Amino acid sequence: MTERPIDRLSRSQRRRVVAWGILRAFIAAVVLVFLYFVVPLEWIDDLPPVMAIIVAAGVLVGVSVWQVIAIIRSEEPGLRAIEALAVIAPLYLLAFAAVYFLMGHNDPSSFTQELTRMDALYFTVTVFATVGFGDIAAVSQTARVIVTIQMVLNLILLGAGLRLLTMAVKHGRSEKPEEPADA
Repeated sequence: MTERPIDRLSRSQRRRVVAWGILRAFIAAVVLVFLYFVVPLEWIDDLPPVMAIIVAAGVLVGVSVWQVIAIIRSEEPGLRAIEALAVIAPLYLLAFAAVYFLMGHNDPSSFTQELTRMDALYFTVTVFATVGFGDIAAVSQTARVIVTIQMVLNLILLGAGLRLLTMAVKHGRSEKPEEPADA
């Protein structure tokens, strides 16, 4: 197995590199959540929910592909995968939260109560975590279809998505050219 650049660092330098990677991941997640709460969503109000999901899926797939490529090219694919996960997971959850918020805004009878952005995010996370407290529930057929789609995609994201990131890390580590021993 070849020596990775991080292996040449002192223990304190490695801690700094890891801490910086985790901090970047945290900042990315915070920025995404902040944007969810401040960016006006009303401009896509006229889109049907299915179209909003297609647009959100396109953005999510594009960001995921970009993140996988970044992992493969990274000097430290493991750390880069943590950053990728800190972008992809919130983006996924926030995309569904935005769809639920817009659905509730366009048709208040879609859910058992009117959804604020926080309510929509809360509902999304309870569905993702398979907790389902029952205080907010999908009522309309469209809302139930979209919640069902989220549940299926949750399973895919957890299984295939994490596997893809793991494979990208392994590929990124194996693709690094060996350096001469006297370097």
